[in-house]
Amino acid sequence: MLKQIALITLMGLSASAAMAGQWQVKVGGSAIAPTQDTKIANGTLTVEADSELAFTPSVEYFFNDNISAELLLATPISHDVTVNGSNALKLKHLPPTVTAKYNFKNSTGFTPYIGVGATAFIAWDEEGVKSVKEDFGYAAQIGFNFQPADAKNWGVFADVRYADLNPEVNVDGTTKFKLDIDPVIYTLGYSYKFWWCFKKYADIK
Repeated sequence: MLKQIALITLMGLSASAAMAGQWQVKVGGSAIAPTQDTKIANGTLTVEADSELAFTPSVEYFFNDNISAELLLATPISHDVTVNGSNALKLKHLPPTVTAKYNFKNSTGFTPYIGVGATAFIAWDEEGVKSVKEDFGYAAQIGFNFQPADAKNWGVFADVRYADLNPEVNVDGTTKFKLDIDPVIYTLGYSYKFWWCFKKYADIK
């Protein structure tokens, strides 16, 4: 319950940012590397999700030079899941993640940042099992954005995220287990920062 409350709160924080101020759109590619496996059948079977690549755009709102909120989006991510090393099933999911970030703004174009927030495993499709339950967890990130002096709005970024995700897999209606994924996500991409005021736009319309 606390995880769901944290997710809803942070998403509300991101969405209610008065719609006026500095925004940043980020487009990147990510390598998603699960860090855990799951033992079932009294420890005789090892279930593990494989690493995947994904397209992971995000949008970020800056409350001031240091504080921002970022919403990570992605195309559905597909994981092959193995049992004792052999392919057994396939899971596809959406991983919406929102983080509250602190940006270490300085006089250079290099801006490190850290963030904490909430993430979700939204089941999209599955093969080889009856169903996969949604899951909610915490997230953390560390990274940097670099904007060259002559680049105006454009920049490049790199970051590393951790997501606490352990969805429940329903194999056949009676056999269920928690699939420990807990991925580390490595992302590299481009950023574009701009100023936009919803109120002024609405007045013009």
